[in-house]
Amino acid sequence: MKIEDYRTRLRDSGLKVTPQRLAVYEAVDVLHDHPTAEEVSQYIRKKHPEIALGTVYKILETLAEKAILHRVKTDSGLLRYDAVNDRHHHIYCTQCDRIEDFYDTGLTNMLYDYFEGHRIPGFRIEDIKLQIVGRYTDNRETIRKR
Repeated sequence: MKIEDYRTRLRDSGLKVTPQRLAVYEAVDVLHDHPTAEEVSQYIRKKHPEIALGTVYKILETLAEKAILHRVKTDSGLLRYDAVNDRHHHIYCTQCDRIEDFYDTGLTNMLYDYFEGHRIPGFRIEDIKLQIVGRYTDNRETIRKR
């Protein structure tokens, strides 16, 4: 995305556009690997050393509450953030603790079709996100850590 896209998205969500919000939003989008708050903070410190880690946490939570970003939890207990709004699932590697986006419209349609016919009483499904948990059998996790 471009910086103007970030501004528009913040405004459309009823948020004031601030340099701090822009920096955090851009960092999550640019990193694109489901970063933690600490990783976002490290990334933006290069250009904005004045933005404290506490501020990064608050902004991430605000952006998640407004559905601009999405929280992604891992088995290791880390809370990560995702800027991708396209309907997708996640592959989580327990060995290297990485999360990757997984796009499969057939799987997505199958899940929605299933729950259309198997409604959960008293519950309205807003979204379905599958997290596929496992580990890579090749050198992918070693390559990605570099």
